[in-house]
Amino acid sequence: VRGLTHLGAKTPSGFCVSSSPGAAPIIGCQVRREPPDSTERYTRWINQLAPDQLLTQVFTSNGPTVIMPTWFCSRAWFSHVGPFDEGGQGVPEDLLFFHNHLRKGGGVIRVDQSLLLYRYHPNAATRSVLETTIWTHRVRFLEERVLPHWAAFTIWNAGRQGRRLYRSLTPEARRKVVAFCDVDEKKIRKGFYCYEDSQERPKPRVPILHFRAARPPFVICVKLDLTGGAFEDNLRSLHLQEGRDFLHFS
Repeated sequence: VRGLTHLGAKTPSGFCVSSSPGAAPIIGCQVRREPPDSTERYTRWINQLAPDQLLTQVFTSNGPTVIMPTWFCSRAWFSHVGPFDEGGQGVPEDLLFFHNHLRKGGGVIRVDQSLLLYRYHPNAATRSVLETTIWTHRVRFLEERVLPHWAAFTIWNAGRQGRRLYRSLTPEARRKVVAFCDVDEKKIRKGFYCYEDSQERPKPRVPILHFRAARPPFVICVKLDLTGGAFEDNLRSLHLQEGRDFLHFS
């Protein structure tokens, strides 16, 4: 169908989020924002993801890789996935449905045309969902879908977000973290992160390495499109494959 980009068989090997034969897709489209300068970084992300990234970037804080106001799918598939969570204010019903859709092997398609005017207003229901709620669902989805397939991994970011992810993991997943990596010389010179709240004795001490000295796979906790391209250049310099060697969790 003209105008569609579909992700399925192109998913890199070794990455556990992929569409299944016979499963149906969620279809969305590119959007325009009103006012035009609202959520600029998010709008660039939602409109410019490459086809493969519609599945590999489902773990980021941005949520579903095609936004819910643009969704459509078959009624039969909707019934198969299950209804939206009607828990009320504060429930991220679009994220929960999207995760269940992926669990059942559903794909993601984007029409590469701007077919929706997406208005910003300060009283949107999205603002009623706590960031901690979203974080909990994202961490559990990461642990369910990716980490069982990795024997060990590195967290890219030895700062606040990387350490928060480490602390949020289950003990089993936490033991797979072999290092943090960063570009901050002060953190690297310190040499390690000690998990002071751990009940283990001795307390876990995780090495902090320069990103060039660290080994993939990486869970990246660095926000995209915020460093004038410096982070993206560093990542590209390693010649890694998204979905196999790294995923974004920022």
